[in-house]
Amino acid sequence: MVRRIDMAGAGGVRLAAWEFADPPKGKREGEPVPGALLLHGLMGRAAHWARTARWLSATYHAVALDQRGHGRSGKPAEGPYTLDAYVADAEAAVERLGLAPAVLVGHALGALTAWRLAARRPDLVRALVICDMRASAPGERAQRAWEEWFASWPLPFPTLADVRQWFGEDDPVLERPRPARGDYFAEVMAERADGWRPVFSRRAVRMSREGWVYDAHWDELAQVRCPTLVVRGPDGELGRAEAQEMVRVLPHGRYAEVPEAGDLVHYDRPDGWRSAVEPFLESLAR
Repeated sequence: MVRRIDMAGAGGVRLAAWEFADPPKGKREGEPVPGALLLHGLMGRAAHWARTARWLSATYHAVALDQRGHGRSGKPAEGPYTLDAYVADAEAAVERLGLAPAVLVGHALGALTAWRLAARRPDLVRALVICDMRASAPGERAQRAWEEWFASWPLPFPTLADVRQWFGEDDPVLERPRPARGDYFAEVMAERADGWRPVFSRRAVRMSREGWVYDAHWDELAQVRCPTLVVRGPDGELGRAEAQEMVRVLPHGRYAEVPEAGDLVHYDRPDGWRSAVEPFLESLAR
């Protein structure tokens, strides 16, 4: 069962949230079911969490959110696409869907959104899973490299096979083929009159990235008081030393590494991802 839930986010922006499995019933009649909100990264969409949401749904009312500018959610031309707007949307989702206190699971920008919400509204957040997001600022050089890469996409793609080929094999930034990466980007394309183009707003993506790439986020991280798992892949954006420093800064931080994973840890290595995250979630129940 897949169910779409439409709701209003900050400033009235339309948000689409998704259940990819039926929520579990409480062990006793009337017993509340714990909630989980899954937040994708920049250029992602809620569907990237489908496998995770399905196994989480054995225990949690798991909901994945298409964040503003992405997926089936609203894409206002002028935004705002600030960190505060993303956090306010996540806050609205937790409250309006009755998920609090929720486990927040975030990838990249979604992870930053999650820990900023946990720092701002600790009453809404039970625990965090942070996947492949740095607390330090990538900076100007990284932003220029990203802009050049973003502009290099050979749009429109003639077919979905071409999408998979370019992102999984032909993209110059790849050191080796990554078929899962090709599949990941194929999920964020839609067929238009001239070929396949992203379902997200490219302008929104640029504006969103500019909102966080020049700033460090250690202060907000240190304010997170709930149990937090920091997960990385050896080939991802988050280095081991920085990830372990993030764990040290967190009052209740833990560390996990998924072997052979890149930056799309949950999508690239779903079994390793589950093996890393599930014991952490089980420890919350204990």
